[in-house]
Amino acid sequence: MKVEAVQSIEELRRILAPIRNARRSIGLVPTMGALHAGHGRLIETARRESGCVVVSIFVNPIQFDRSDDYSRYPRALPSDLEFCAARGVDIVFSPAAEEMYPGPQRAFVEVNEIGDRLCGPFRPGHFRGVATVVLKLLNIVQPDRAYFGEKDAQQVAVIRQLVKDLNVPVEIVGVQTVREADGLALSSRNAHLTAAERSIAPTLHRALQTAERLQVRRRLAEE
Repeated sequence: MKVEAVQSIEELRRILAPIRNARRSIGLVPTMGALHAGHGRLIETARRESGCVVVSIFVNPIQFDRSDDYSRYPRALPSDLEFCAARGVDIVFSPAAEEMYPGPQRAFVEVNEIGDRLCGPFRPGHFRGVATVVLKLLNIVQPDRAYFGEKDAQQVAVIRQLVKDLNVPVEIVGVQTVREADGLALSSRNAHLTAAERSIAPTLHRALQTAERLQVRRRLAEE
């Protein structure tokens, strides 16, 4: 199956208009590309539940607090298009930064409290950038459902609050994390890990599993 690749907002809206008029449901899977099996699960879930599946591939500059991190983020559009085509995606929206931000961005979305905790203090401006670009994508595509991986649990919470507070008519669907055999959650950034870092990375998942087992045992002992 050949996927339709679109770079402009105007063209995407033109393509989606008859689909929406025909009352076919639209599912959006927002990504930053370098697609892997975790993204595949999002797409497959959207494909089961939607008449038309749109995957956005956009490395969003305003969610990066360091320019070197933005420039190093993996980009693989040709293989991403093949990945999407193999999974029955209808449209891939891959705009340039100039298309999404044609001038200085003066309006931003802040989701207070939820984005201020956990990794928020260590990634200044990150969740503001995520919330802003997600709202832009929701406004551009106007999907019935949008699919996000539960791996980024804080991000999903931010987006759910955004949609609730701003009355955006979309269902946010969280999709279960896909992991490597040793428990490491799949992530495009894993490509940056050294061999030593990669061997250490699953430790947190194992520690959380151990803590969960101990909590269950304590609860059973108290009953």
